[in-house]
Amino acid sequence: MINMIVEIDGRIFYRTNEALKKVGISRATFFRWLKNGIIEDVLHKDRRGWRLFTDEDIERLRKEANKVRILPYQPVLEFNNE
Repeated sequence: MINMIVEIDGRIFYRTNEALKKVGISRATFFRWLKNGIIEDVLHKDRRGWRLFTDEDIERLRKEANKVRILPYQPVLEFNNE
C-alpha cells in the first residue's frame, strides 16, 4: 500500500484518497468538481503525476463541500384522493 502522507523538503502533502477522506467527499465528487470548474486542481504533483494536496488545498475543498445553497421556496402540493 502506498503511504498516503508524503513529506518533501519538510512540507507535508496528502495523496488524493487521504485528502478526500479528510474532507468527506468521494473521488467521483472531486473529479466532477474538477471537470465542471467548481474547484481548481492542486498545484503539486509527484513524479508520476499523482496529485499532492497541501493543508491549504484540503481547506479549500472543505469550504466547497460545506457550502449551503438556499433553494427558492416551492410549496408542497397536496392531492385529495377521494
